[in-house]
Amino acid sequence: CAVKAAQVLSEIAKNEEMKKSCIEADLVPTLIPLLESTDQEMLLHAGRAIGRICYNNRELQEELVKVGVITSLVRILTDYAESEPLVHVDLLALCNLADLDTAKEALSKTKVAEQLVKQLRRAENHERLEIVFEVLQALAENDALKVQLVEAGVQEVLSEILLRLQGSSQAEDTCIVKAASDLIVSLLLGGKKGNIDISILSRHKNSQGKDSLNSQSASLISILVFLISLTCLVLPLSSDGNCVRMVQLGVIHQLLDLLEKHVESGDVSVQHAALSALRNLAIPVVNKVQMLEEGVAERIQALLRSETPPVQFKLLGTLRMLADGQADAAEILGQDPMVLNRLVQWCNANDHTGLHGEANRLLASILRHNRSQEVVKAIQEAQGVKHLVSMTTSEHAAMQNEALNALAIASAIDLETLEESFKESQLVQSLHKLLQDDNTSPEVKYNSMGLLCILLNSGDLRQEIEEDKIKETLEQLCSHSNANVVKEAVTTLQALRGET
Repeated sequence: CAVKAAQVLSEIAKNEEMKKSCIEADLVPTLIPLLESTDQEMLLHAGRAIGRICYNNRELQEELVKVGVITSLVRILTDYAESEPLVHVDLLALCNLADLDTAKEALSKTKVAEQLVKQLRRAENHERLEIVFEVLQALAENDALKVQLVEAGVQEVLSEILLRLQGSSQAEDTCIVKAASDLIVSLLLGGKKGNIDISILSRHKNSQGKDSLNSQSASLISILVFLISLTCLVLPLSSDGNCVRMVQLGVIHQLLDLLEKHVESGDVSVQHAALSALRNLAIPVVNKVQMLEEGVAERIQALLRSETPPVQFKLLGTLRMLADGQADAAEILGQDPMVLNRLVQWCNANDHTGLHGEANRLLASILRHNRSQEVVKAIQEAQGVKHLVSMTTSEHAAMQNEALNALAIASAIDLETLEESFKESQLVQSLHKLLQDDNTSPEVKYNSMGLLCILLNSGDLRQEIEEDKIKETLEQLCSHSNANVVKEAVTTLQALRGET
C-alpha cells in the first residue's frame, strides 16, 4: 500500500491548510527513505509529497538537505533521465532547495552539473527550459558549481539555444533568450573557467552564407558582444585567459566588421557594446601588441567619423587602452593630424562631459607613453597643450596626475617647443594653486613639484616661478604630513636655489 499512500499524501499536500498536519505527523522523515526506492511510481508520488509539504518552509528544507536528500535527487535525475514525470518532479525539488547555501554545498559534491546540462540539451518545451534555467541560475551563484557547469559544456548548449531562437518575436522565446543571457552573465561573474562559445559571432550567417545583421538579429548580437565585453572585464587576464584566446581567434576583426557596418546607420547599442568589448580586449599587454600588429588602431581611427557621443566616448577609451604602455601605438596616434584634430575638438566638447574627459585622457596618454619629439611637436601644433594644462585642475585626482605626468614627460623630451604654450596657458600659476590648496591630494602635489623641477630648465619659466613666490609655498610643504611631499618639496627648493 506504500505507493498508494504516498499518492494520497501528495494530493493532500496540495492543500495549504493540510501541510501543517502533515508536518506535525512527522510524515516528511517517513517519506524520505522512499526516495531510495527503485519503483518509479513510488519515487514520483513520494517526491511530489515531500516537495509540496516542504514548499516555502525553509526550516524543513534545511532539514531535508541535512538528512541527505540531495544525493537521492541527483541519483533519480541520473538513473531516470528519460522519465519525463520523474525529471519534472526532481527539477522542481532542486528548484526549491537550490537557493540554500547548504544545498549548493551538497550539490557541489555530486555530478548534478553534468545531469542538468543533459536536461537542458534535451528540453523540448519552454516550461522545461524555464525550470532548468531557474535551477542553473541558483547554482551559478556557487563558484565550485559554476566551474563544474562550464566543464560540463553548459556554454555550448546556451550558444545553441541563442542561435536557435535568434530573430524570434514570440514572447516565450524572448523569455528564454533573456534567461540564457542572464545565465551566461552569472557564469562569467567571478568564474575562473567560464568561456562562452565566441565562434557564435562568426557562425551568424544567413541562408546564403552572408553576414546577417538585420534589425531582428541586432539584439542577439548586442547580447553576445556585451557578454564578450563582460568576459574580458571580470575574468583573469592571464596568458591563457579568455581575452587572449578571443583575440587569437579573430574576434577583434569580427567586432570591427560589425562596427563598420553600423557606424553610419544602425543600432547604436550594438556599436556601444562592440566598443566596450574592444576596449576590454585591449587590456592584456599581449593583446595590445597583437592588435597593433594587425592594424586594429588604424581601423579604429577610421571610425572617428562617427558623430554619436556614446560611440565616440567608447572609441576614445579603446584607443587609450591600446596606447597604454605601448610607445608604438602612442607614436602612431600622436602623429596622425586627423586623430589629433578630432581629439582637440572633443576636448572642447563641454556639453558632453564624458567625451570631453576621455579626449583629454587619450591626449595625456599619448604623451605619457611616447618617447618621440615629433609627437610632442604634433600635439603642440594641434593646440592640445592648453587642454592638458586645464586638465591639471580637474576635479578628479586621477586625471590631474595623468595630465601632470604627461606634461612632465613631454617637457623632458622637448621643453623648448612647449615653453610658449605653457606661458600662454599659465601652467606655473596653475601648479602653484595646486600646491597651495589643502584639498589637493599628496600625489598631485608630488607630481606638480616634479613638473616644476623640469620647468626650471627654462629661463622664462624659472622667472615666472620666482615671481609667483612659489618658494614660500614649497617651504611650507617641507612640514607636510606626507613624507613623499616633504621629500619632493626639499628637492624642488634645492633646484630653485640652484643647489642641484
